[in-house]
Amino acid sequence: QVQLVESGGGLVQPGGSLRLSCAASGFSFSTYVMTWYRQVPGKERESVARISTNGYGDYAHFVKDRFTISRDNAKNTVYLRMNRLKPEDTAVYYCNGDRVWSSLLRNSQPRLDWGQGTQVTVSS
Repeated sequence: QVQLVESGGGLVQPGGSLRLSCAASGFSFSTYVMTWYRQVPGKERESVARISTNGYGDYAHFVKDRFTISRDNAKNTVYLRMNRLKPEDTAVYYCNGDRVWSSLLRNSQPRLDWGQGTQVTVSS
């Protein structure tokens, strides 16, 4: 069955860096657009970055130039490198995928079962 396992979160000081990983199984990973989402309690889940099947990255304005999304199709894994982290980046981060490249990042549709997410806390 479809499985998404996020890892790499933790507590980091403002200005610090983290690299998140999402290991995927149970579907044809290389044919899916993969998206990182994040959610803060009491707020809607929001899309952060997505990557096309051939490696093109697209970013929300609030992470552009700080975050980098990448994928390794041989390892069925998508990554999110997060630099210059801010307290407002604190959230649970999830990955998900879709076969379609939506016209806008915010219209990305999560078609797969959600994983457990990984908590990122940015605090001094």
